[in-house]
Amino acid sequence: MGIVAGLDSSPDFTRIVVCDTDTGAVLRQGYAPHPVEGRPSDIDPQAWLLSLGEAAGGGLLEGVQAIGVSAQQNAVIPLDAQGNTVRPAMVGGDKRAQVAAADLVDALGGREAWAQAVGSVPQAAQPITKLRWLAKNEPENALRTAVLLQAHDWLVWQLLGRPVRRTTDRGGASGTGYWSAATGAYRPDLVELALGHQAVLPEVIGPSDAAGTTPEGLLISAGTGETMAAAFGLGIGLGDAVVSLGASGSVMAVHPEALTDQSGMITSLADATGMHLPVVTTLNAVRALRGAAELLGLPDLESLSELAMKSTPGAHGLVLLPYLEGERTPNLPHTAGTLAGLRRESMKPEHLARAAFEGMLCGLADALDVLRGRGVDVRRIFLLGPAAELPAVQASAPSLFGAQVVVPQPADYTAIGAARQAAWALGVSQGTLDPRTPPAWQGAAAQVLEPGEELAVGQAVRQQYTAVREQTHPGAFRS
Repeated sequence: MGIVAGLDSSPDFTRIVVCDTDTGAVLRQGYAPHPVEGRPSDIDPQAWLLSLGEAAGGGLLEGVQAIGVSAQQNAVIPLDAQGNTVRPAMVGGDKRAQVAAADLVDALGGREAWAQAVGSVPQAAQPITKLRWLAKNEPENALRTAVLLQAHDWLVWQLLGRPVRRTTDRGGASGTGYWSAATGAYRPDLVELALGHQAVLPEVIGPSDAAGTTPEGLLISAGTGETMAAAFGLGIGLGDAVVSLGASGSVMAVHPEALTDQSGMITSLADATGMHLPVVTTLNAVRALRGAAELLGLPDLESLSELAMKSTPGAHGLVLLPYLEGERTPNLPHTAGTLAGLRRESMKPEHLARAAFEGMLCGLADALDVLRGRGVDVRRIFLLGPAAELPAVQASAPSLFGAQVVVPQPADYTAIGAARQAAWALGVSQGTLDPRTPPAWQGAAAQVLEPGEELAVGQAVRQQYTAVREQTHPGAFRS
């Protein structure tokens, strides 16, 4: 019996869980907000250390043998040759880098060239795009940049006392835009394309490897990005997909190989176990529900769900294409949403409410089909986000997705995933665990929903939605 800790340094806070090494049971936990107002685009990474220290207060880490670190993705920390920060860390979905993203796409010869090179097309949030922005807008800082780290790399390096060796993991590296999950190698030429010169990049170590040991003898595992840590904490494996319901949506699945997608709809990430995590995102998920609630004068999503349940599957022929912010899947950046099937009998508030839920879920089912179309096996779907608890979502999701739907109870899955990684590295270092097989922890407590007899009804609703999509945007999904 041992204990390990997992640390989740998110954009807003640090959360730490201390877990039993064998079962994964959470024994104690700590939390502290970052000492920063709002969500700035630039942040001094010392703020992450301050909140880490506060979260770990009161002897939280007493007796802990190993720590895993997960942190927000897309943050990039440029360091000079002495290891000092050149400027604050560039974090978040950085809208100022949108022009830089378009520049990079053109500079390499288009979306297909990027998809082939690194399995993703540059987005404003990605580190590689931020480097291009830095070179164009702060050329002196770009010139001083000698080393590039992401948030979890920097935190691991600090915890180890800033050693000469700097490390990262496959998961974190796969989101940078300059490491390929397919080849398992960096593309230094792309760093040079973005930044204007080469920079030192951290060594990519294996999922069960240790990054090092602190002077006090505490083992630090490889660390990873938030997405990968959450997937590892949930315990997803082959045959599983995760659908996240935020303002925008995302669908990811575990797959044995990297997928490259010429259209750029699939982002080819690596996971925290040695497998791959292809991801497809939609720009419109819960924002479509919020829009419908406002249109109907309802105070919250619970009220919208209650109203939708008064309608029936198919919403009396009413179909909402929820492309309110344009859309990425399918790639229709300049389009708007569409409400089709208006007849006298369908013009009722409850049918519009139902159409909003069905439109959101059908859009995510389209994203799932992009993965299925590339041979990804999806037998079970984990549904995440507060909206996953809504009755109107749970009533429709299994039949529209055509699979068993699992709604996990809320828990700190990202921090738990980081702790599980720490337990793995600790077990391997002690010779009690196989470097290829992570510790078998208890799965997430969850509600399980089956499509059952509703499957045929759900598929009919999908066909109705697909017919409207094809009529409105012919060939949107053809490569």
